[in-house]
Amino acid sequence: MTRFIFVVDLLTAWVGKTFSWCILLLTFGVGYEVFVRYALRDPTAWAFDISYMMYGTLFMMAGAYTLSRDGHVRGDVIYRLWKPRTQAIVEFVLYFLFFFPGVLALIIAGADYANDSWFYNEVSVMSPANVPIFQFKTIIPVAGGLLFLQGLAQVCRCIICMRTGAWPAHLEDVEEMERVLLHQHEEEARQGSGLTEQPKPGGGQ
Repeated sequence: MTRFIFVVDLLTAWVGKTFSWCILLLTFGVGYEVFVRYALRDPTAWAFDISYMMYGTLFMMAGAYTLSRDGHVRGDVIYRLWKPRTQAIVEFVLYFLFFFPGVLALIIAGADYANDSWFYNEVSVMSPANVPIFQFKTIIPVAGGLLFLQGLAQVCRCIICMRTGAWPAHLEDVEEMERVLLHQHEEEARQGSGLTEQPKPGGGQ
């Protein structure tokens, strides 16, 4: 079970980090459009299509990676007060009540959506450039499949926590600056308390 979690986490991390390069394409597209529109007075016909495709692709394909790092928004006002085993039980139930039905609906509906788009060789109606978007809509069921797979890994995490009383560790990864500073503060406080608690030489004699 631990091996399965590790492999799925590696897969979704690789996918999420790979598609994070969409940010550069998005930035280039928007920056280029701003330049030619306001400096050259010659706006493009494709920049808007590129912007929502890149953002949508990044948003969808990073979903499973974010789930693997517990990065999705959670109303943890009460959740954080529970013991890990209680958290795991609640999450386990909610995954089957809400998460998996929703993701399965996304996969099934997204597959039909993408299939129709490929069948008609769909192009964007947002601009006169007629940019193909059937490949973009394929992202929907693919992202849903990755979410479903990561959901299975999260359920395995819940089972391990229910058995042991502790959440399995996540893979080492980048952290938000706020969390890094918090860890540094805790480490400095721990070191400071260790220095103040050291006995004076000869104090025990």
